[in-house]
Amino acid sequence: MTPPNPAIVSQKAVQALPRWALLLLCLAYVVPGFVGRDPWKSADVTAFGYMLELAQGTTSWWNPLLGGMAPETDGLLPYWLGALAIQWAPAGLTPDMAARLPFAGMLALTLIATWYGVYYLARSPAAQPVAFAFGGEAQPTDYARAMADGGLLALLACLGLAQLSHEATSYLVQLCCTTLVFFGFAALGFHTVAPALALAAGLAGLTLAGAPSLAAMLGVGGAWLVWRSASVDIAHQRRWVAAALILVAAVALMAWQLDLWRWRLVGTDAGGKEWASLARLLLWFGWPAWPLAIWTLWRWRKQIASTQWHRHLWLPLWFSLVSVGATISTAPADRALLLGLPAMATLAAFALPTLSRAVAALIDWFTLLFFSISTLAIWVIWIAMQTGVPAKPAANVAKLAPGFSPSFSLFALLVALAASVAWCSLVWWRASRDRAPIWKSLVLPASGATLGWLLLLTLWLPLLNYARSYAPQVQNVVRLMNNAPQGCVQTYGLSRGQIAAFQYHGGMNLQAAAPQTRCDWLLVDLNAWPAPPGIAKTSDWAEVAIVPRPTDKNDQLVLLRRAQAPH
Repeated sequence: MTPPNPAIVSQKAVQALPRWALLLLCLAYVVPGFVGRDPWKSADVTAFGYMLELAQGTTSWWNPLLGGMAPETDGLLPYWLGALAIQWAPAGLTPDMAARLPFAGMLALTLIATWYGVYYLARSPAAQPVAFAFGGEAQPTDYARAMADGGLLALLACLGLAQLSHEATSYLVQLCCTTLVFFGFAALGFHTVAPALALAAGLAGLTLAGAPSLAAMLGVGGAWLVWRSASVDIAHQRRWVAAALILVAAVALMAWQLDLWRWRLVGTDAGGKEWASLARLLLWFGWPAWPLAIWTLWRWRKQIASTQWHRHLWLPLWFSLVSVGATISTAPADRALLLGLPAMATLAAFALPTLSRAVAALIDWFTLLFFSISTLAIWVIWIAMQTGVPAKPAANVAKLAPGFSPSFSLFALLVALAASVAWCSLVWWRASRDRAPIWKSLVLPASGATLGWLLLLTLWLPLLNYARSYAPQVQNVVRLMNNAPQGCVQTYGLSRGQIAAFQYHGGMNLQAAAPQTRCDWLLVDLNAWPAPPGIAKTSDWAEVAIVPRPTDKNDQLVLLRRAQAPH
């Protein structure tokens, strides 16, 4: 017998969020961050550097190199996607914008797969709300649609999703593929073709994006949950378990053939500062999904402890546990935690039917204050950048970003104004009366997170490009080279991201420093100079300048000119 269901939901509470509003919200979240910006340091510009090298045919598609260095992350699929997009892009589209197009599509696919994953899990018999004695309970399809809306809103509200999901890196590919696997296991009791394709694409994509271990754990764990699930008949269970295990074996073999099996476990002897940093990451990255997910585990604990292994709870719980485990045991931690956000958002959605009115009101007021204050701060600082008033914010910007010259965009201003007016209207709608839909508690968090992201990527975009791009440093170096770096430029100690930036923004022909290489210019990281004699003899070079990145004084390069070169 299925344990008691804590969800008591009326038909009135499952009215769908208007489709136009949901689509507009997703559009406002996806587009900013992919359009109009420079490649940012350091993972974003590094990945773009490899994509550009592949697109230009200067390196092997099976062994890409950037400045003679192989990628730090395994898996070539992200680089292939970006390179093909650059090659197929229409004339007039910049290479960095072209490279981001497939990744924008993957973020959109992540949101779609999350919605449908929650929808089919909520359609499970054990997930349905309690039937009323005299009728009036929520209908299964309407309930599932409202829960899916809530799950998608919970994902959009997660603070850690914004930046990492808009970088053209392997981690966005892994996020998309993880969500496809999640959808495949969620929908397999209702369809055949779509779940099978999603599982195959997700597991293969995870492997080719450098995460074969994650693919194996999610695939085997999902197959086990299907085997133990009470909502799938025996015949379907056997077929799906066999299919899932065959797919896992196939991608494991593919990873072995491509030499993708790597273990990147970090040591367990980290100090207190590292554990404190990890705790802070876990606290804010998945906010507000993780508190609601914990509430779900408590309110649905009897079903979780049941021997029937209900997929609507155990599937997102397993995906969340794998992500948190990877966050603790591997690096970088935030990239690993990113992959668990759709599953956490799913668990958060199942908390919505059980929330009391007081808890919902607390979420609303906290969200209203937090995002309203944040929005006001963004506007005040933008006005200060444009006019110099108020003086203190303008002075702070000048101090933190020396040399930055604000620019004005009428289009960005109109978009930001429209988004701010929409936020005010939404707050008025939410506060005007007691709204019935169960997704109401996540409307303000999702909309507030989207508003903040949109304002940052419209009003603050020139400042963010200046602060997070290597372009200003590259421009300063080019100016010191009399605006025309002829021939080759030797480098020593530069990171992959710096090499990509100087090749793209500066149009430089970079070569690794060596005594036999005859270049007139040498670029060296300040911490690596003087270089060993076997790399570059100090007597052969005259220092021209030390060029810092304007917003990071610890990121400094030494520009040198060959001593005997004519001036």
